[in-house]
Amino acid sequence: MLKNKEVNIIGAGLAGCESAYFLASHNIKVNLYEMKNIKKTPAQSTNLFAELVCSNSLKSTEPLSASGMLKLELEKLNCFLLDCAKKCKVESGTALSVDREKFSTLVTNIIKNHKNIKVIDEVVTKIDWTKPTIIATGPLCDDEFFKDIMDKIGDDNCYFYDAIAPIISTDSIDMSRAFWANRYDKGGSDYLNCWLNKEEYTNFVNELVNAKCVELHKFEKFKVFEGCMPIEVLAKRGDKSLRYGPMKPVGLSKHVETEKPYAIVQLRKENQDGSSVNMVGFQTNLLFKEQKRVFSMIPALKNAEFLRYGTMHRNSYINAPKCLNNYSQLKKYPNVFVAGQISGVEGYVESIASGLFCGINMLLYIYDKKLLALPSNTCLGAIINYIVNADENNFQPMNANYGIISCDKSFNDKQAKKQYMLDCSTKQIELFKEKLNGELI
Repeated sequence: MLKNKEVNIIGAGLAGCESAYFLASHNIKVNLYEMKNIKKTPAQSTNLFAELVCSNSLKSTEPLSASGMLKLELEKLNCFLLDCAKKCKVESGTALSVDREKFSTLVTNIIKNHKNIKVIDEVVTKIDWTKPTIIATGPLCDDEFFKDIMDKIGDDNCYFYDAIAPIISTDSIDMSRAFWANRYDKGGSDYLNCWLNKEEYTNFVNELVNAKCVELHKFEKFKVFEGCMPIEVLAKRGDKSLRYGPMKPVGLSKHVETEKPYAIVQLRKENQDGSSVNMVGFQTNLLFKEQKRVFSMIPALKNAEFLRYGTMHRNSYINAPKCLNNYSQLKKYPNVFVAGQISGVEGYVESIASGLFCGINMLLYIYDKKLLALPSNTCLGAIINYIVNADENNFQPMNANYGIISCDKSFNDKQAKKQYMLDCSTKQIELFKEKLNGELI
């Protein structure tokens, strides 16, 4: 049975515009709600759609980078915003950098002039939960609106987060200075423990407390909560504060034969196969280059490949593992899809990709067709699979990186592995397109 061929989309950011254009291009009427002309978030400065707030870079176009792989996937899926970005490109090596004002102006004009899109200037505070809807408000959405979401899906399924810890590729860790174990051998071997002697610890702390931090925007400044204390702030409380906190060495000494560890950094698996790990308790506001420099002083991490650096935010997002299925559809409300950073994806291109994915599945939902998921050996599929299958008790947003993309073969050569993963991605995206076209016939 054909459902009402009209969709409400809340938010005209990157994800919302991508969803809106896809649906409108498939003859679906779209009501696109945007509050900018009435009320801006603290991060917004113009009335234009698809505003790039913090950077003019949409990351690398190198095919063997995760971001490059994601762009190639989006190209094959005829991504609207990626095409707009290319038309507004400015030279910056292998990065896709754009003239931000030109880009947002182009997107705004196309969206506003599309015959199937009705732009509504309104501060949406409540959703009509009975109608096909895509939530794409971004991470700084209206407080009343977010409260409406919390009331429907449960306030314990929504987060306001301040700081997140770095994620590292497991195969880049020096295992001669690390071991898998739980404290006091309770349970399995869930943590990778990187140990330091006293001299190494002292040198590490000295560099940490003097490292340079990111200067927060006005809208990001907030009181630091004890449960999410940046590691550099904690270190400034005293030389031993980390040894009594996230770097305590207790319950693990017997696993090191050469000497008794003076301090230990624990890394927790980020995915089922353990190919990426999170630095437990190492949420931070250090500059990225400082994170690389200082955290690489931990002996086991001397050659660490950082898949995601730590950051501090004042953003809101849902607990995707509890609330979303692998079609980006709310489990409790199948007529509602969630796109962009409020769903738990991190980054500009990732938000665009999420918007396109939601648009595709909303189209299938409206026509009562089978919804489509992407396998985790594609970059977009890996991102969606990660956010809906992560540990719901420790969920944090994720961007595109090789640590979450599945690979069914082992390689000694990293470039060969990346090429193989790109080839697999290309095949899977082609199969996805065939299935999509088949459902729409």
